[in-house]
Amino acid sequence: MLKWFSISGIGKEIKRIRWPKKKDLGLNTAEVLIFCVFFGVFFVACEFLVSFFLRLIGIGG
Repeated sequence: MLKWFSISGIGKEIKRIRWPKKKDLGLNTAEVLIFCVFFGVFFVACEFLVSFFLRLIGIGG
């Protein structure tokens, strides 16, 4: 068995983890959701803009 891999070693490592507080977790979750929504809207707007210009020059239907 590998020396660095043991159940007691795993337990020690789990105790060393600094878990985020509820407030931090909520803020980080909100930040990720806002980021995803922003970029979703951004890419949809880019798609509409490109398709508008393509229709303007006569490419596409």
